[in-house]
Amino acid sequence: MTFAEAIAVLDRAVPDPSKGLPDEVFYYISRTTPLLNVDLLIKDETGRTLLSWRNDQYCGAGWHIPGGIVRFKETMETRLLKVAEREIGRPVDFDPVPIKITEMLHPERANRSHFVSFLFSCHLSSDFVPSNAGLSPGDVGFLEWHKGCPDCLIRYHQLHYGAFI
Repeated sequence: MTFAEAIAVLDRAVPDPSKGLPDEVFYYISRTTPLLNVDLLIKDETGRTLLSWRNDQYCGAGWHIPGGIVRFKETMETRLLKVAEREIGRPVDFDPVPIKITEMLHPERANRSHFVSFLFSCHLSSDFVPSNAGLSPGDVGFLEWHKGCPDCLIRYHQLHYGAFI
């Protein structure tokens, strides 16, 4: 198969990449190019930070700042709003100018090994209580307010964002 034929097969398999990619295509792209990511530093007026529990093959188990990879033809603002809705269950107020831009390299990984992450300052009122419907502490997606940086913040967020929490 020629390169042009392979591209034609991909074009047929992925007619609208803005709606997501098959895993095989996404992982190939993540092995060959940096990915843009938005991270939501969600604080309330008392200074607490809203974090989510994560446990996966890429980061291991620990608290993390909600975030997501920007899709094709999607603005960072749109991805930020979608992450808030998906991970928090509601919109957040946010400053449209990132407070930090970080290049994260994970040389030990084959997939998802190079990110350029944009950290956005976001706000929720202190009266926001995470629903955590059907989740218990330690379940993926469990949300909790934190006063200060928890010891078990995932390593890459600790290195790059720990001072902000």
